[in-house]
Amino acid sequence: MAEDNLPRIASVIPVLNEQDSIIDCLESLCNQTIANESHLIYVLDGGSTDSTTQVIQDFIDQMGQKSPEIILLNNPGKHVAEARNLALSKMPKSIHYMLEVIGHCTLDPGHIQIVVEEFDKLQRENDSKIGALGVKVESKEGPLGLSESWIEASLSSPLGSSNGQFDNFSGTQRTNVPAFCLHSRLAVEEVGGWDTEFITSQDSDLSMRLIKSGYALFRTDLTTVKMTKRTSLNSWFKMGFRYGFWRTKVVKKHPERASLREFMPWFGLILTTMLFLLGLDIWYIPPLAYGLAITLEGLRNTIVKRKLSLLVGLPLSLFILHVSFSLGLVYGLFGKSRSFNDRDSRNGNIQ
Repeated sequence: MAEDNLPRIASVIPVLNEQDSIIDCLESLCNQTIANESHLIYVLDGGSTDSTTQVIQDFIDQMGQKSPEIILLNNPGKHVAEARNLALSKMPKSIHYMLEVIGHCTLDPGHIQIVVEEFDKLQRENDSKIGALGVKVESKEGPLGLSESWIEASLSSPLGSSNGQFDNFSGTQRTNVPAFCLHSRLAVEEVGGWDTEFITSQDSDLSMRLIKSGYALFRTDLTTVKMTKRTSLNSWFKMGFRYGFWRTKVVKKHPERASLREFMPWFGLILTTMLFLLGLDIWYIPPLAYGLAITLEGLRNTIVKRKLSLLVGLPLSLFILHVSFSLGLVYGLFGKSRSFNDRDSRNGNIQ
């Protein structure tokens, strides 16, 4: 086989109970502008109890030679870190890039070509080794349910997005929190792959280890990934708690990732409690200010997005996020690494 025809890029998709979304994801990967021969797709199932694996196998049989090679593997380790490490161990030596994908996201047709070209450009223009290039994350295509629209608005709000994977950034910039990365395979191998102690936030941990090993990380808005987040307030609460829990685990391993902003709800609660215990009549001002802030954000979004339900739904969604994330942060101080997980939920944990 000629060198030009060897696979150069591997898309890696850990899945769990994603029968309703995985085909859209696979179709978007099969419709890329790069040559099929240069692209491998690994789908690693973590123990689905629905028809996910059958749906994927049917798609593979249907596509035949009309798509990049799609390899469906069982992931005995169940979780994302184990899935990506397994794919890494199976890849042919010709693979230079690894693309992070999840089963409930889709990519535009030119996505892989754009990120590869931008990655190579960054490598030429920078003295540092480039470890990863992330992209912007947007809402899924099509109509959103009521709760889903509130959640999307929360993630686009300055009061809900922080500077993580849902940050509304512009341009191509250096970062320590790239999302949906195109990774250098050599960089990932150099730092030992993904840490399997992390059920969530394994990508954040990997990014920190890449930075400590001298790699530069970037993100760009030249292309986006469209992702389904959560579709109910119950799953939204679970997500917030889980993210808070694993955020603490990341900070314990990488203290430089700590952010005072993430602890603001606890500071507000402590301040309110102290003022109340001291018998000061102004004890209600911190919670009043918080309530006013999220209410005004709901009003702003109602006007901008012209969606009346956001007037109540956005403040409620932000409140749930702040409470659940804050509780998760504290539980992460003493909870065991595998003592919390919401993998019992359906369709890739989005419902």
